Amino acid sequence: MSDGLVRVYQRKSKSPWDDCSTFLLLADIVDANTKTLGFSRYIYLHRDAGGRQLGISVSRSIQEDLKCEQYIDAINMHTVLAAFIEDISRFCEQYPDDFESVFGLPPDIYMIVAAACWAK
Repeated sequence: MSDGLVRVYQRKSKSPWDDCSTFLLLADIVDANTKTLGFSRYIYLHRDAGGRQLGISVSRSIQEDLKCEQYIDAINMHTVLAAFIEDISRFCEQYPDDFESVFGLPPDIYMIVAAACWAK
């Protein structure tokens, strides 16, 4: 796994869920050569011990853009994900092996299906 995409907690999360890990769906790529990440704009997917999606957390800049809270549950997260589908797709395509190891499909294929579901 690339540094930073999957984070397994060493202690209790600050999120409202009983989560044990996150997967980074979106961050700023500060340096494309080294894949150095910035976090002025991010989306983390929170998962429980079984890998189930519990919700997302978003950066302050996304909160301000969408007038939303930091933590968004699984029922409502699709609206946010749909709004950022192109950015998420571009970001995840930089880490195809990591993405496929977690989601079972390459990011380009997954995002086509996800976009259709998230738009509902």
